[in-house]
Amino acid sequence: MTDNTEERGWLLVSVSTAGAAPTVRVQVWRKLRSLGALYLQQSVCLLPEREQTLRQVRRLLDRVRQQGGTGRLLRLALTDEVEERQMIGEFNAARDAEYAEVLERLPAFRAELAMERERGRATYVEVEESEADLERFRSWMAKIDARDYFAAPVGVAARAAVGEASADLAAFEQAALAAEAPIGIGPSDVREGEEA
Repeated sequence: MTDNTEERGWLLVSVSTAGAAPTVRVQVWRKLRSLGALYLQQSVCLLPEREQTLRQVRRLLDRVRQQGGTGRLLRLALTDEVEERQMIGEFNAARDAEYAEVLERLPAFRAELAMERERGRATYVEVEESEADLERFRSWMAKIDARDYFAAPVGVAARAAVGEASADLAAFEQAALAAEAPIGIGPSDVREGEEA
């Protein structure tokens, strides 16, 4: 999350891939989407001006030009406060939709942990699989957070839910250690990263 309350600048990005290799259009779309660009019309989008974003857009436009396309980057200020609030609202709505998808999928992860525990299948193999799943959620959240320029409200709940899932996994891991530890060795006797 990169909320910035100081005076905001904006980047207007226009890209045409006509004359470029067909794969360039997909590369442009993916990059601008990863940055959280708000499309105003076909091939024209808006981004908040941030140092990192500016650098990435410049690199993208250089690549487009090298491959036969064209592109423009214009720095601008939105002088109408109502229009700017509307744009920020659209950015936040897009991020909220992404955070909502995380929230929609996390209960299945947590339910799987609970089900495996109830069935007595709290094993370290399950822990490793679940750690990989949780890492995917964390990676997904990091990508959304990187393009959450204005602190979209649903982000708070999504980050809390990932934290709760992490706590569930930690408890599941303790159950697995207790179930698999040799007789006489408890989970507290095995330090993280050590084999029993």
